[in-house]
Amino acid sequence: MAWSIEYTKLANNDLSELDHSQRIQVLKAIRKVSENPLPNTEGGYGKPLGNQAISNLSGYLKIKLLKLGIRVVYKLVEQEGVIRLIIISVREDEKVYTMLQERIKKGKE
Repeated sequence: MAWSIEYTKLANNDLSELDHSQRIQVLKAIRKVSENPLPNTEGGYGKPLGNQAISNLSGYLKIKLLKLGIRVVYKLVEQEGVIRLIIISVREDEKVYTMLQERIKKGKE
């Protein structure tokens, strides 16, 4: 059973900024992960975030699209069976994690 997918407004904007081929690949990866979005430590596809150089991002998971250099960060709302996508961005150094931290602080998650 696939989980429901919910985009924050900013994540939806992130997705629309990708070119067509990138968008297709990102959406395909999101659909795949929605089948089992739990952390890989629990048999799922998600890769947990933890303490990063800039902040503690525990509770968030990521999808890595290595060839594209794109990261998708999401949070599970388990009681609702929802994957809430927070950010879709190019992984330049720690840019994606810095942007995530800013969205968390502003309550945009």
